[in-house]
Amino acid sequence: MEAREGDEAERIVGRDAELASLFRALNPVTDDPVLLLLGDVGMGKSTLLDRAVRRAEAGGARVLRAEGSESESNLAFSALHQLLRPVSADIDGLPERQRAALHGALGAGPATADCDLMLIGVAVLSVLSALGTHAPVLVVLDDAQWFDRASMDVLSFAARRLAGEPVTMLVTARVGDHLPGFERHVPTLTLGPLDDAAAGRLLDLQPHRPTGWTRTRILDQAEGNPLALVELAKAAAAPGSAATSPPAGPLPLTAHLERIFAARLDDLPAPTRRALLLLAAMDSVDSTLVVSAAVPDAADAAWPPAERAGLIRSTGRDLRFSHPLVRSAVYHAASLEARREAHLVLAQSLWDEPDRRAWHVAAAATRPDAAVSGELKRTADRARRRGGHAAAAKALQRAADLSPRSGDSARLLVEAAAEAALTGDLAWVVELATAARARTDDAALLAEAAAQVGRLAVLTVRHSAAFPQLMDAAEELAPVEPSTALDVLAGAAVVRYYSGQDSQKDRIEAALRELCEDATRAWLRTWVRAVSDPFDDRAELLARLPRVAAEARSHPDRLTAYGVMAWLLDETPRAVLAFDEAFDRWGSREALPDGLGGAAAWSYVELGRWERAREACARGSAVGAAAGLDHAVACAAAVDAAVLAYQGDPTAARARAEEALALIDPLESRSVYVFARRALGAAALAEGAHETAFEQLRTIFTADGVPVHYHASYPALADLAAAAVRADRHAEAAAIVERAARTLAGDVSPRLRALINRARGLLAGPRNAEPYFRAALADPVLRHWPFERAQTLLDFAEWLRRQRRITEARVPLAEALEIFRRLGARPWTERARTESRAAGLDVTTAAPDALAELSPQQQQIIKLAADGLTNREIGERLFLSPRTVSSHLYRSYPKLGITARSQLRDLIEGRR
Repeated sequence: MEAREGDEAERIVGRDAELASLFRALNPVTDDPVLLLLGDVGMGKSTLLDRAVRRAEAGGARVLRAEGSESESNLAFSALHQLLRPVSADIDGLPERQRAALHGALGAGPATADCDLMLIGVAVLSVLSALGTHAPVLVVLDDAQWFDRASMDVLSFAARRLAGEPVTMLVTARVGDHLPGFERHVPTLTLGPLDDAAAGRLLDLQPHRPTGWTRTRILDQAEGNPLALVELAKAAAAPGSAATSPPAGPLPLTAHLERIFAARLDDLPAPTRRALLLLAAMDSVDSTLVVSAAVPDAADAAWPPAERAGLIRSTGRDLRFSHPLVRSAVYHAASLEARREAHLVLAQSLWDEPDRRAWHVAAAATRPDAAVSGELKRTADRARRRGGHAAAAKALQRAADLSPRSGDSARLLVEAAAEAALTGDLAWVVELATAARARTDDAALLAEAAAQVGRLAVLTVRHSAAFPQLMDAAEELAPVEPSTALDVLAGAAVVRYYSGQDSQKDRIEAALRELCEDATRAWLRTWVRAVSDPFDDRAELLARLPRVAAEARSHPDRLTAYGVMAWLLDETPRAVLAFDEAFDRWGSREALPDGLGGAAAWSYVELGRWERAREACARGSAVGAAAGLDHAVACAAAVDAAVLAYQGDPTAARARAEEALALIDPLESRSVYVFARRALGAAALAEGAHETAFEQLRTIFTADGVPVHYHASYPALADLAAAAVRADRHAEAAAIVERAARTLAGDVSPRLRALINRARGLLAGPRNAEPYFRAALADPVLRHWPFERAQTLLDFAEWLRRQRRITEARVPLAEALEIFRRLGARPWTERARTESRAAGLDVTTAAPDALAELSPQQQQIIKLAADGLTNREIGERLFLSPRTVSSHLYRSYPKLGITARSQLRDLIEGRR
């Protein structure tokens, strides 16, 4: 709290260190562009924030501010609308897709097919970046715990990409409140109570300085809370105050303060109390305008007494309560009937804003009302079209409460669960599904409720708990709703993949046998089998793959399912075609990652399209972080780590892999664990640390040599052997390789057969290696896995040279070097170049290889720019601002030996 209201020169008592931290955060080039300011009610968050705003404005910064409103937390994008309203003209300068998406979200245009949170986030990032070209930008998000979820997701998305931008974001919230997207890796400043000395100084600065027993009581009751100290001092100085009497016992602080604020209402004129109640029921950015319209004859005259009582404050053209507790005190001091009347008056004034009107009508409802329920249902539909899934779920949940018929209520709750599932809040989905079960015995609705819980449970990290829940639901539904049971079983199969527990396979197979055959769902049965065990009769699964492909062509929403199945069966080219089409059709609009969300990224990795893989990782990570789904973030991080290792950035690869491992329990998520360990092994191989590489890769097989994961472990066999050879662990690796070969036997794919042959070639003695290497290279289809083929070519060439068959070694060496160069696999390129020189080949460092000296992200940007994409288009693709893209290009040109964008195409073509 400031010592004296309106005295700019007066410092804030007891908050010097915190204020200094805030001022440091205003540096436009800070490494941490986001600061989270936390504190309990009355600790002075808004006061500190106001001082920081004044400092920023004095320094020429552009300030954009939004204040959370409890009453508008159910309206999708309401906080974002408040924040961007002063810069609406700047939105018009965005690229068409971004402009349309942002206008659709803000209600300034129709909701479009591209109205997804990530595209909206890129649009917001572009607006902030553009504003920063003229002056530093300060984004202030006050009382963010009351922001609607859609705004929070978009703003947290943008916040994670502000590095390098002249933009600072200050966020305030109460301690303990959930702030999706701002809770990980965000610097936090927590305001604690004032110490005794500071509390005493603050009391000494009050107009009526309390003394004696009154002072002691205030200090004891306030417990260092600045607002409590000031307000209790005012209460003690009021005529007739009983503050000097010994207390009967302290009240909870917030209740006590609410009582203090409410006491001030008694002396106010009736019109003022009525206007304050309307303001309390509204409490949005344009509350004063709405209240004035609702009571035009009395509103203007009503405000001055409230201002003199310290209950409201002016914020330019609007009026707000001086503190959230004042709003609470005003609202709850009124009778139930008075509150109801206030909401009805406001609803009458909001005929042209149906969403806000619907919530006020609902707040006034005292019994079930089909008409009001219908209004909320329409509000939910509008929120859904704009990507506001949390707002839609809340509206549907309230609509269910107001629906007169239990069957309709249950249906609305199931619809709410479907929307809530898209927020990642599993507890909320379970709550909605439980409420639906209490209101109906309709088997179809109950099945759908179970499916919604299952859909989200699949994407959590609690796989051991999710699997039995899903299986119980599938088995219960099988006799009455076999189609829905199969959907739930599909979710269980994904959990089986993530967890890697072999015991789960048997239960899935048993459940499948109990389900009657349905020709229209045969593709999904095949998919469940492939996900549960792609090596169980692989030939039959391959034979069924065309049927799944046909389903995908006639039902495009099944494209990703087909892609996942193709990837699991090592039909990577087919998988990539499916994922390409899915990306082209839907871009980044999916609100949650699909089951096995890392499949697309791994497919691109295997096919050698590493830039596309990193794009898929960025999408998966962004969506998972927005929804609070650590497992999805971990999946993306593990794949990204592998690409970074292949590209020659082992430090970044280790950081990403460790991030993945920190987010999961290795016994709950064996797939992610294995993928992360494979990435760590690749990072060690890139550095030539073969003992470390072996130790990392050895962890993805048990002590007996059994794969830790039934699918993810096998592709590491060749790298395990390569590390073992140089770490003198031949026998241990050979036992694992041969056990894998026996287990897979006839169900092995050509790709895995080639990897096993490469491993055998590496581990065989000098006289026996050649047949294995030649077998590993024999099948032309293996060209679809270029990095793995190039590794085999290099291994074979090295073996040939050691046998003094140098002329023969040159052909595989040349091909391996060309592939490694094209992929940007820098460590392997250098190794192939060294081996080529030893074989007598003339290997020069061509200028295009300078690309390999760039960071992986810079390489992505350079290649996309060479393809003709603009900075804005690249930013949309990689979820960066145009300024960040421009900065990377500017720093990259000197390293590449070029001076203009027009030279990029020739440089890249020279590598292909």
